Amino acid sequence: MMKFTINRRIFDQALKVVAKAASSKTPIDVLKGIKILATSSGILLTGSDATITIEDFISSDNDQNQLTITEKGAIILDSSLLSSLISKLPGEQVTLEVTSNFQTVIASGNSEYTLNGQNPDDYPRLPEIDPYSTFKIPGNLFKKVINQTIISVSTNEIRPIFTGIHVELSNNDLKLVATDSHRLSQRIVPLESPKDIGDEPIVLNIPGNSLSELKKIVSDDEDIDIQVTNNQILFKVGTTSLYSNLLEGMFPNTDNLLTNSEDTILDISSTQLISAVARAKVLLASGSNKVVKLELDENKVVLSGHSAQVGNFEEELDILGADGNPLSISFNPDYLESALKTFDGQDVRIKFQTASRPFLIVPKESADSFEMLQLITPIRTPGSM
Repeated sequence: MMKFTINRRIFDQALKVVAKAASSKTPIDVLKGIKILATSSGILLTGSDATITIEDFISSDNDQNQLTITEKGAIILDSSLLSSLISKLPGEQVTLEVTSNFQTVIASGNSEYTLNGQNPDDYPRLPEIDPYSTFKIPGNLFKKVINQTIISVSTNEIRPIFTGIHVELSNNDLKLVATDSHRLSQRIVPLESPKDIGDEPIVLNIPGNSLSELKKIVSDDEDIDIQVTNNQILFKVGTTSLYSNLLEGMFPNTDNLLTNSEDTILDISSTQLISAVARAKVLLASGSNKVVKLELDENKVVLSGHSAQVGNFEEELDILGADGNPLSISFNPDYLESALKTFDGQDVRIKFQTASRPFLIVPKESADSFEMLQLITPIRTPGSM
Protein backbone atom coordinates (compact mmCIF):
# COMPACT_ATOMS: atom_id res chain seq x y z
CA MET A 1 0.00 0.00 0.00
CA MET A 2 1.10 3.57 -0.58
CA LYS A 3 -0.48 7.01 -0.81
CA PHE A 4 0.82 10.52 -1.43
CA THR A 5 -0.25 13.87 -2.87
CA ILE A 6 2.16 16.03 -4.85
CA ASN A 7 2.34 19.08 -7.09
CA ARG A 8 1.48 17.71 -10.53
CA ARG A 9 4.03 19.83 -12.43
CA ILE A 10 6.89 18.80 -10.12
CA PHE A 11 5.88 15.14 -10.40
CA ASP A 12 5.63 15.42 -14.19
CA GLN A 13 9.12 16.93 -14.49
CA ALA A 14 10.69 14.21 -12.34
CA LEU A 15 8.93 11.44 -14.26
CA LYS A 16 10.23 12.80 -17.55
CA VAL A 17 13.80 12.73 -16.18
CA VAL A 18 13.77 9.08 -15.05
CA ALA A 19 11.70 7.94 -18.05
CA LYS A 20 14.76 8.66 -20.21
CA ALA A 21 16.31 5.47 -18.83
CA ALA A 22 13.24 3.22 -18.92
CA SER A 23 13.01 1.10 -22.07
CA SER A 24 9.92 -0.07 -23.95
CA LYS A 25 12.05 -2.56 -25.92
CA THR A 26 13.49 -4.54 -23.04
CA PRO A 27 12.40 -8.18 -22.56
CA ILE A 28 12.44 -7.53 -18.79
CA ASP A 29 8.88 -6.41 -18.12
CA VAL A 30 9.54 -4.42 -14.92
CA LEU A 31 12.14 -2.27 -16.73
CA LYS A 32 9.35 -0.91 -18.92
CA GLY A 33 8.11 0.78 -15.79
CA ILE A 34 9.13 3.43 -13.28
CA LYS A 35 9.57 2.38 -9.68
CA ILE A 36 8.04 4.81 -7.17
CA LEU A 37 9.18 4.53 -3.55
CA ALA A 38 7.53 6.68 -0.88
CA THR A 39 9.47 7.14 2.35
CA SER A 40 9.09 9.42 5.36
CA SER A 41 11.38 12.02 3.73
CA GLY A 42 10.07 12.00 0.15
CA ILE A 43 9.58 9.91 -2.96
CA LEU A 44 12.29 8.28 -5.05
CA LEU A 45 11.62 7.64 -8.75
CA THR A 46 13.75 5.11 -10.65
CA GLY A 47 13.97 4.23 -14.34
CA SER A 48 16.43 1.77 -15.86
CA ASP A 49 17.27 -0.25 -18.97
CA ALA A 50 19.88 -2.35 -17.09
CA THR A 51 22.72 -0.32 -18.64
CA ILE A 52 21.63 3.16 -17.53
CA THR A 53 19.68 3.88 -14.34
CA ILE A 54 18.31 7.31 -13.43
CA GLU A 55 16.95 8.21 -10.00
CA ASP A 56 15.27 11.44 -8.95
CA PHE A 57 14.32 12.32 -5.38
CA ILE A 58 11.47 14.66 -4.47
CA SER A 59 11.74 15.87 -0.89
CA SER A 60 8.75 16.39 1.38
CA ASP A 61 10.69 19.20 3.13
CA ASN A 62 10.51 21.46 0.06
CA ASP A 63 7.23 23.41 0.19
CA GLN A 64 7.24 23.91 -3.59
CA ASN A 65 6.78 20.16 -4.06
CA GLN A 66 3.49 20.23 -2.09
CA LEU A 67 4.29 16.64 -1.14
CA THR A 68 2.30 14.94 1.59
CA ILE A 69 2.98 11.26 2.23
CA THR A 70 0.02 9.57 3.87
CA GLU A 71 1.32 6.02 3.64
CA LYS A 72 4.79 4.72 2.79
CA GLY A 73 5.25 2.04 0.15
CA ALA A 74 6.31 1.31 -3.41
CA ILE A 75 4.93 0.41 -6.86
CA ILE A 76 6.06 -0.06 -10.46
CA LEU A 77 3.94 1.68 -13.12
CA ASP A 78 4.32 1.67 -16.89
CA SER A 79 6.70 4.51 -17.77
CA SER A 80 5.14 5.71 -21.01
CA LEU A 81 1.56 5.51 -19.74
CA LEU A 82 2.28 7.21 -16.41
CA SER A 83 4.32 10.05 -17.91
CA SER A 84 1.72 10.75 -20.57
CA LEU A 85 -1.16 10.66 -18.09
CA ILE A 86 0.41 12.91 -15.44
CA SER A 87 1.32 15.54 -18.05
CA LYS A 88 -2.32 15.78 -19.15
CA LEU A 89 -4.12 15.80 -15.80
CA PRO A 90 -6.13 18.98 -15.06
CA GLY A 91 -5.41 19.72 -11.40
CA GLU A 92 -2.56 21.53 -9.67
CA GLN A 93 -2.01 18.48 -7.48
CA VAL A 94 -2.21 14.75 -8.06
CA THR A 95 -2.87 11.97 -5.56
CA LEU A 96 -1.50 8.48 -6.12
CA GLU A 97 -2.79 5.57 -4.02
CA VAL A 98 -1.84 1.90 -4.29
CA THR A 99 -4.62 -0.48 -3.27
CA SER A 100 -4.88 -4.29 -3.37
CA ASN A 101 -3.14 -6.37 -6.05
CA PHE A 102 -0.97 -3.36 -7.01
CA GLN A 103 -3.96 -1.48 -8.41
CA THR A 104 -3.04 2.22 -8.41
CA VAL A 105 -5.58 5.03 -8.30
CA ILE A 106 -4.44 8.39 -9.72
CA ALA A 107 -6.68 11.38 -9.04
CA SER A 108 -6.38 15.05 -10.04
CA GLY A 109 -9.16 17.62 -10.18
CA ASN A 110 -12.29 15.77 -11.27
CA SER A 111 -10.32 13.03 -13.01
CA GLU A 112 -9.60 9.58 -11.60
CA TYR A 113 -7.79 6.67 -13.23
CA THR A 114 -6.87 3.18 -12.08
CA LEU A 115 -3.67 1.62 -13.45
CA ASN A 116 -2.37 -1.91 -13.12
CA GLY A 117 0.93 -1.85 -11.27
CA GLN A 118 3.65 -4.41 -10.64
CA ASN A 119 5.32 -5.78 -7.55
CA PRO A 120 8.14 -3.36 -6.59
CA ASP A 121 10.13 -6.27 -5.13
CA ASP A 122 10.67 -7.52 -8.69
CA TYR A 123 12.63 -4.40 -9.65
CA PRO A 124 16.41 -4.97 -9.95
CA ARG A 125 18.42 -3.68 -7.03
CA LEU A 126 21.09 -1.10 -7.74
CA PRO A 127 24.61 -2.20 -6.82
CA GLU A 128 26.31 -0.41 -3.96
CA ILE A 129 28.74 2.20 -5.25
CA ASP A 130 32.14 1.91 -3.57
CA PRO A 131 34.14 4.47 -5.56
CA TYR A 132 37.90 4.34 -5.91
CA SER A 133 37.84 7.88 -7.29
CA THR A 134 35.64 10.99 -7.12
CA PHE A 135 35.80 14.31 -8.88
CA LYS A 136 33.61 17.24 -9.91
CA ILE A 137 33.04 19.06 -13.20
CA PRO A 138 30.94 22.18 -13.94
CA GLY A 139 27.80 21.46 -15.94
CA ASN A 140 28.52 24.01 -18.67
CA LEU A 141 32.02 22.60 -19.24
CA PHE A 142 30.73 19.03 -19.26
CA LYS A 143 28.09 19.75 -21.90
CA LYS A 144 30.59 21.62 -24.06
CA VAL A 145 33.24 18.88 -24.13
CA ILE A 146 30.65 16.16 -24.68
CA ASN A 147 29.16 18.08 -27.62
CA GLN A 148 32.66 18.45 -29.06
CA THR A 149 33.44 14.73 -28.93
CA ILE A 150 30.22 12.73 -29.08
CA ILE A 151 29.88 13.35 -32.82
CA SER A 152 32.55 10.69 -33.42
CA VAL A 153 30.97 7.99 -31.24
CA SER A 154 30.11 4.90 -33.28
CA THR A 155 26.59 3.48 -33.48
CA ASN A 156 27.94 0.15 -34.75
CA GLU A 157 27.91 -2.50 -32.02
CA ILE A 158 30.48 -4.68 -33.84
CA ARG A 159 33.22 -2.84 -31.91
CA PRO A 160 31.50 -1.88 -28.64
CA ILE A 161 34.49 0.09 -27.35
CA PHE A 162 33.88 2.67 -30.11
CA THR A 163 30.28 3.27 -28.93
CA GLY A 164 31.61 5.30 -26.03
CA ILE A 165 33.90 8.17 -25.16
CA HIS A 166 37.36 7.35 -23.81
CA VAL A 167 38.10 9.47 -20.74
CA GLU A 168 41.47 10.00 -19.05
CA LEU A 169 41.96 12.10 -15.93
CA SER A 170 45.47 12.89 -14.76
CA ASN A 171 47.44 15.90 -13.53
CA ASN A 172 44.18 17.86 -13.19
CA ASP A 173 43.52 17.51 -16.94
CA LEU A 174 40.46 15.83 -18.40
CA LYS A 175 40.98 14.21 -21.81
CA LEU A 176 38.13 12.88 -23.95
CA VAL A 177 38.55 10.94 -27.20
CA ALA A 178 35.93 9.38 -29.46
CA THR A 179 36.27 7.63 -32.80
CA ASP A 180 34.21 5.49 -35.14
CA SER A 181 37.34 4.62 -37.20
CA HIS A 182 36.35 7.15 -39.90
CA ARG A 183 36.73 10.27 -37.76
CA LEU A 184 38.09 11.22 -34.37
CA SER A 185 37.34 13.96 -31.84
CA GLN A 186 39.62 14.97 -28.98
CA ARG A 187 39.24 17.51 -26.20
CA ILE A 188 41.59 18.25 -23.31
CA VAL A 189 40.52 20.68 -20.57
CA PRO A 190 41.87 21.56 -17.11
CA LEU A 191 39.78 20.81 -14.05
CA GLU A 192 39.93 23.39 -11.29
CA SER A 193 38.03 21.64 -8.51
CA PRO A 194 39.84 19.39 -6.01
CA LYS A 195 39.46 15.67 -6.68
CA ASP A 196 40.51 12.38 -5.22
CA ILE A 197 42.14 10.55 -8.12
CA GLY A 198 45.05 8.91 -6.35
CA ASP A 199 48.47 8.46 -7.89
CA GLU A 200 47.32 6.61 -10.99
CA PRO A 201 45.41 8.26 -13.86
CA ILE A 202 41.73 7.43 -14.20
CA VAL A 203 40.98 5.70 -17.50
CA LEU A 204 37.33 5.06 -18.43
CA ASN A 205 35.22 4.15 -21.43
CA ILE A 206 31.75 5.64 -20.92
CA PRO A 207 28.85 4.66 -23.24
CA GLY A 208 27.86 7.49 -25.56
CA ASN A 209 24.17 6.89 -24.81
CA SER A 210 24.75 7.45 -21.10
CA LEU A 211 26.49 10.76 -21.73
CA SER A 212 23.78 11.85 -24.17
CA GLU A 213 21.11 11.26 -21.52
CA LEU A 214 23.15 12.99 -18.82
CA LYS A 215 23.62 15.99 -21.08
CA LYS A 216 19.82 16.42 -21.23
CA ILE A 217 19.59 16.51 -17.44
CA VAL A 218 22.42 18.89 -16.57
CA SER A 219 21.96 22.66 -16.39
CA ASP A 220 24.84 25.01 -17.18
CA ASP A 221 24.99 26.35 -13.63
CA GLU A 222 25.05 22.95 -11.91
CA ASP A 223 28.10 20.94 -10.88
CA ILE A 224 28.30 17.21 -11.58
CA ASP A 225 29.70 15.00 -8.82
CA ILE A 226 31.25 11.87 -10.34
CA GLN A 227 32.08 8.61 -8.57
CA VAL A 228 33.98 5.82 -10.32
CA THR A 229 34.14 2.09 -9.59
CA ASN A 230 35.79 -0.69 -11.59
CA ASN A 231 32.77 -1.27 -13.81
CA GLN A 232 30.34 1.57 -13.10
CA ILE A 233 30.17 5.33 -12.93
CA LEU A 234 27.74 7.48 -10.96
CA PHE A 235 26.86 11.06 -11.88
CA LYS A 236 25.02 13.19 -9.29
CA VAL A 237 23.32 16.42 -10.37
CA GLY A 238 21.15 18.12 -7.77
CA THR A 239 18.43 15.62 -6.79
CA THR A 240 19.16 13.37 -9.77
CA SER A 241 21.56 10.42 -9.97
CA LEU A 242 22.56 8.60 -13.16
CA TYR A 243 24.27 5.22 -12.91
CA SER A 244 25.96 3.74 -15.97
CA ASN A 245 27.90 0.61 -16.74
CA LEU A 246 31.35 1.21 -18.21
CA LEU A 247 32.42 -0.32 -21.51
CA GLU A 248 34.82 -3.23 -21.30
CA GLY A 249 37.87 -3.51 -23.51
CA MET A 250 40.96 -1.55 -24.47
CA PHE A 251 40.53 1.72 -26.33
CA PRO A 252 43.22 2.02 -29.03
CA ASN A 253 46.08 4.47 -28.72
CA THR A 254 45.18 7.30 -31.10
CA ASP A 255 48.14 9.59 -30.42
CA ASN A 256 50.03 8.20 -33.42
CA LEU A 257 47.34 9.67 -35.69
CA LEU A 258 48.08 13.20 -34.49
CA THR A 259 50.98 15.03 -36.07
CA ASN A 260 52.09 18.55 -36.88
CA SER A 261 54.09 17.40 -39.91
CA GLU A 262 51.52 18.61 -42.43
CA ASP A 263 52.32 19.27 -46.11
CA THR A 264 49.48 21.75 -46.65
CA ILE A 265 47.56 24.08 -44.35
CA LEU A 266 44.35 26.01 -44.89
CA ASP A 267 43.09 28.78 -42.60
CA ILE A 268 39.40 29.52 -42.99
CA SER A 269 36.30 30.72 -41.15
CA SER A 270 34.47 27.68 -39.80
CA THR A 271 31.16 29.50 -40.28
CA GLN A 272 31.85 30.17 -43.94
CA LEU A 273 32.94 26.60 -44.62
CA ILE A 274 29.89 25.21 -42.82
CA SER A 275 27.65 27.30 -45.09
CA ALA A 276 29.46 26.11 -48.21
CA VAL A 277 29.21 22.46 -47.16
CA ALA A 278 25.52 22.89 -46.33
CA ARG A 279 24.91 24.22 -49.86
CA ALA A 280 26.80 21.26 -51.29
CA LYS A 281 24.66 18.84 -49.31
CA VAL A 282 21.50 20.27 -50.88
CA LEU A 283 22.65 19.04 -54.29
CA LEU A 284 23.96 15.74 -52.96
CA ALA A 285 20.95 14.96 -50.76
CA SER A 286 19.05 12.88 -53.30
CA GLY A 287 22.07 11.00 -54.64
CA SER A 288 24.01 8.01 -53.40
CA ASN A 289 27.43 9.58 -54.01
CA LYS A 290 27.76 11.91 -51.02
CA VAL A 291 31.31 13.05 -51.64
CA VAL A 292 32.68 16.60 -51.71
CA LYS A 293 36.06 17.47 -53.21
CA LEU A 294 38.30 20.28 -51.99
CA GLU A 295 41.04 21.53 -54.32
CA LEU A 296 43.72 23.94 -53.12
CA ASP A 297 46.28 25.54 -55.41
CA GLU A 298 48.09 28.88 -55.03
CA ASN A 299 45.72 30.32 -52.39
CA LYS A 300 42.68 29.33 -54.44
CA VAL A 301 40.32 26.85 -52.79
CA VAL A 302 37.44 25.28 -54.69
CA LEU A 303 34.72 23.02 -53.30
CA SER A 304 32.98 20.79 -55.84
CA GLY A 305 30.78 17.75 -56.17
CA HIS A 306 28.73 15.67 -58.57
CA SER A 307 25.35 13.97 -58.38
CA ALA A 308 24.31 11.78 -61.31
CA GLN A 309 20.65 12.39 -60.45
CA VAL A 310 20.82 16.17 -59.96
CA GLY A 311 23.95 17.74 -61.45
CA ASN A 312 27.20 19.40 -60.41
CA PHE A 313 28.32 22.24 -58.18
CA GLU A 314 31.49 24.26 -57.76
CA GLU A 315 32.22 27.09 -55.33
CA GLU A 316 35.39 29.09 -54.75
CA LEU A 317 35.89 29.86 -51.07
CA ASP A 318 37.17 32.98 -49.36
CA ILE A 319 40.06 31.91 -47.16
CA LEU A 320 42.24 33.47 -44.48
CA GLY A 321 45.42 31.92 -45.80
CA ALA A 322 47.04 28.78 -47.17
CA ASP A 323 50.51 27.32 -47.44
CA GLY A 324 52.19 24.20 -48.75
CA ASN A 325 51.69 21.79 -51.60
CA PRO A 326 48.71 21.81 -54.00
CA LEU A 327 46.05 19.34 -52.91
CA SER A 328 42.92 17.60 -54.15
CA ILE A 329 41.08 15.68 -51.43
CA SER A 330 37.57 14.21 -51.09
CA PHE A 331 35.54 13.63 -47.94
CA ASN A 332 32.12 12.97 -46.43
CA PRO A 333 30.37 16.38 -46.12
CA ASP A 334 28.38 15.28 -43.06
CA TYR A 335 31.59 14.52 -41.19
CA LEU A 336 33.12 17.89 -42.05
CA GLU A 337 29.98 19.84 -41.19
CA SER A 338 29.53 18.24 -37.76
CA ALA A 339 33.25 18.64 -37.01
CA LEU A 340 33.25 22.34 -37.90
CA LYS A 341 30.19 23.04 -35.74
CA THR A 342 32.13 22.04 -32.62
CA PHE A 343 34.34 25.12 -33.04
CA ASP A 344 31.48 27.54 -32.27
CA GLY A 345 32.28 29.99 -35.07
CA GLN A 346 36.04 30.11 -34.53
CA ASP A 347 38.48 30.42 -37.39
CA VAL A 348 40.11 27.04 -37.98
CA ARG A 349 43.28 25.62 -39.44
CA ILE A 350 42.98 22.45 -41.52
CA LYS A 351 46.18 20.42 -41.68
CA PHE A 352 46.63 18.08 -44.64
CA GLN A 353 49.36 15.54 -45.28
CA THR A 354 48.32 13.76 -48.50
CA ALA A 355 44.98 13.09 -50.16
CA SER A 356 44.94 9.59 -48.70
CA ARG A 357 45.85 10.51 -45.11
CA PRO A 358 43.47 11.77 -42.42
CA PHE A 359 43.39 15.54 -42.00
CA LEU A 360 43.18 17.54 -38.78
CA ILE A 361 41.00 20.53 -37.92
CA VAL A 362 42.14 22.71 -35.01
CA PRO A 363 41.44 26.26 -33.80
CA LYS A 364 43.55 28.73 -35.78
CA GLU A 365 44.55 30.59 -32.62
CA SER A 366 46.03 27.41 -31.07
CA ALA A 367 47.00 25.56 -34.21
CA ASP A 368 49.96 23.71 -32.68
CA SER A 369 47.96 22.30 -29.78
CA PHE A 370 45.98 19.07 -29.67
CA GLU A 371 43.69 20.27 -26.87
CA MET A 372 40.80 20.56 -29.32
CA LEU A 373 40.81 18.76 -32.64
CA GLN A 374 38.73 16.91 -35.17
CA LEU A 375 40.24 14.30 -37.49
CA ILE A 376 38.56 13.06 -40.67
CA THR A 377 39.58 10.21 -42.95
CA PRO A 378 39.29 11.20 -46.63
CA ILE A 379 37.50 9.25 -49.34
CA ARG A 380 39.71 7.96 -52.12
CA THR A 381 38.51 9.04 -55.55
CA PRO A 382 40.09 9.17 -59.02
CA GLY A 383 42.22 12.31 -59.31
CA SER A 384 43.07 12.62 -55.62
CA MET A 385 46.68 13.54 -55.07
